[in-house]
Amino acid sequence: MGVGAAIGGALPLALGVAISPIPIIAVVLLLTTRRAGVNGTVFIAGWLAGLAAVGAIALSIADPADASSSGAPATWVSWLKVVLGAALILVAALQFRGRPRKDDRVELPKWMARVDEIKPPLAAGLGVLTGLNPKNLLLAVAAAAAIAQTGISVGEQAIAYAVFALVGTLGVGTPVGIYLAMGPRSEKPLSELKDWMARNNAVIMAVICLIIGVKLIGDAITGLTG
Repeated sequence: MGVGAAIGGALPLALGVAISPIPIIAVVLLLTTRRAGVNGTVFIAGWLAGLAAVGAIALSIADPADASSSGAPATWVSWLKVVLGAALILVAALQFRGRPRKDDRVELPKWMARVDEIKPPLAAGLGVLTGLNPKNLLLAVAAAAAIAQTGISVGEQAIAYAVFALVGTLGVGTPVGIYLAMGPRSEKPLSELKDWMARNNAVIMAVICLIIGVKLIGDAITGLTG
């Protein structure tokens, strides 16, 4: 297996990270502050730093633990996928159960009401914290395991994980790109995106977690019985 196979195995997980409604809403709100451009940029930097830290830790553990055996995934990697897949399915069930009904008011985190007070250092920290929400944390660990199990070199693992992190940043990076490209004209499309994400957050999260959870368990079964 080569770096291409590692990237291919991690890409579906990266898309799951990219589609993260609350972080996307957070960055859209940051783009309404007086320091919009700076806050949006450092938020992305914090997001990437958080994902990089998780990847570095997970890959450093997986490599000495021999995630690949004779070109095939080690048994412990398959069992880890079972655990992560089950956790994601549980998150999906909880999200779907807690979804707002037709006439329910959508509640966003209280800190979002004070977004105007956020300065760049706090925006960077917010990027780290929202980037490492439970769903993303599970997906980042799963991506690191999927990459490590290919048995490629440490340098190639770093490249594959970097691609995972960059693709996973597309969701929060797109609003910043729209803002930088359109300026004040971006207010309406970004506001519409925020409202849609807020209303459908629970359902989006449930669908993503369910699909990826089932995929991880399916991959694990293949590894255990292959």
